[in-house]
Amino acid sequence: MFVGLGFKVAAAPFHIWTPDVYEGAPAPIVGFMSTAPKAAAFAVLLRIVFAINAPGRFWLVWISAALSMTLGNVGALVQSNVKRLLAYSSIAHAGYLLVAFAMLAPQDSVTGISAAMFYTAAYAAMNVGAFAVVSHFANAGERYVTLEDYEGLGRTSPLLAATLTIFLLSLIGIPMTGGFFAKFYVFSAALKANLIWLTLIGVINSAIGAYYYLRIIVVMYMREPRKEVPVTPIPFALGVALAVSVIATLYLGMLPNRVLRYTQNSAQGLVQQAIPAQADTLPVRKTRTF
Repeated sequence: MFVGLGFKVAAAPFHIWTPDVYEGAPAPIVGFMSTAPKAAAFAVLLRIVFAINAPGRFWLVWISAALSMTLGNVGALVQSNVKRLLAYSSIAHAGYLLVAFAMLAPQDSVTGISAAMFYTAAYAAMNVGAFAVVSHFANAGERYVTLEDYEGLGRTSPLLAATLTIFLLSLIGIPMTGGFFAKFYVFSAALKANLIWLTLIGVINSAIGAYYYLRIIVVMYMREPRKEVPVTPIPFALGVALAVSVIATLYLGMLPNRVLRYTQNSAQGLVQQAIPAQADTLPVRKTRTF
């Protein structure tokens, strides 16, 4: 079951399909595919990991989280195609999210579930927005998807570049964005759960990930364009979608309390449902009466 769901969420070592599919599929489809189905798969994984008292589940999650963070970020370092770069980024973020799934001790379960739910919401907002910008900039036939194509975008289309910058900063985990609070919540909860080494791997990988995200920003604002890339006006529907994504990303970073309370209440309910389910799996002691 874990292998099947790990394949669905693009967690290592079941991630091999992700870069080729993300690069070859149309950007709007990739934006949907990397958020909605993945969020649904993580929701199922929540029920399985926290509600079923299966042996060996801790190390399955721990190893997959460490591999996903490391392979995703290292793979993204050498990419020149923005869609393929974001594909490896999604693998890394699956690893960050799996850190929350490693908090299996009864006293840590509520925090782990809440952190996973919050991270999923923040990632959905910033990732949909990033792929929406990539889709619009690529134009018909997606001809402009390399880092070289983004050179000078900060001057040719300041609004589009600023919008993409907000999403990239959130993916890095810069304060005032949803990505920052999501990572902070996951890593601080992992430290309290004594997942020291997994947290250390996550922090190191966050620093590695900052490099390739910042590389896109540097290209947009600090490089002169070597070729002319036409930037079409943003349609009204796309503008609304980008505005909603930006607002959600900033809201989750600056005013996360309401969403945090909702996730904690939902996590508490899930744990209470899981207790009877786990009790049913315990062996029944037979007694003999005389």
